[in-house]
Amino acid sequence: MVRSNENSKKLKKPKAWKHAQPITPAQLKQMRDEFWDTAPHYGGQKEIWDALKVAAESDLALAQTIVDSAGIIISNPDMTLCYDERGAKYELPKYVLSEPTNLIRES
Repeated sequence: MVRSNENSKKLKKPKAWKHAQPITPAQLKQMRDEFWDTAPHYGGQKEIWDALKVAAESDLALAQTIVDSAGIIISNPDMTLCYDERGAKYELPKYVLSEPTNLIRES
């Protein structure tokens, strides 16, 4: 059984945000792919980045389970700022955590 870490905060959905220009789902996916491809180069452990990526793409309940079991310390409840148990910092941009309010819906 995984014990809840007293350092862990309850995750919350990120606040609504707006991109500088309206973007399509394909553009958003490209931005996310580029971030996740380069994120491990900013430091921290690859396993933590991988866990954060899966958590970012999951619903809140599953994301909570992932961060708790990976020992990720949530500094901001929307996951924009996290730390691992060694104190390495992980910053996630809002665009990997939620969609902008001005996302262009393709018909």
